[in-house]
Amino acid sequence: MSRVSRGGWVVERADVTSAESAILLRDYLIDVSDRWFRLHEDRDSTPEEIERSLAEMPSDDLAPPTGAFVVARSGARLVGCAGVRLVPGRSDVVELKRMFVRPEARGSGLAAALLAAAEEAARDLGATTVRLDTRLDLVEARALYLRRGYVEVPAFNDGDYAEVWYAKPLR
Repeated sequence: MSRVSRGGWVVERADVTSAESAILLRDYLIDVSDRWFRLHEDRDSTPEEIERSLAEMPSDDLAPPTGAFVVARSGARLVGCAGVRLVPGRSDVVELKRMFVRPEARGSGLAAALLAAAEEAARDLGATTVRLDTRLDLVEARALYLRRGYVEVPAFNDGDYAEVWYAKPLR
């Protein structure tokens, strides 16, 4: 499944529990958390808030047999990730989680490549539908999902930060 881009990054499956994945996931959380706190409280996240969020939102379910995790590597550096996990009690629906591209790699087409790789991983899990929730302020992500065929759907959870929900059938 490795894919090399014109930008030189490689998208591949990875172990979500590895040390390098943990660093990337922490950076993802800092990025989305800081954006939320800047918008709502005019400040960055505190280290304590990040640690609490990491504990409350583990990513270890983005691993076989019920999930998958893909990363993008530019040389030795991880520059993006995305994960999918089967919805509990369903064998045909996955949720997209932890979609992230480091700021220096944004605008390169990497997000679309990661999303395509996550969808491929979802198909490999037997899913026929991908769904996700996101925040209204994450306008770049929302635009990506719409460009890639996702449609807004009614709320399917009551997550603290879920403000808009999308789904896409996998063909």
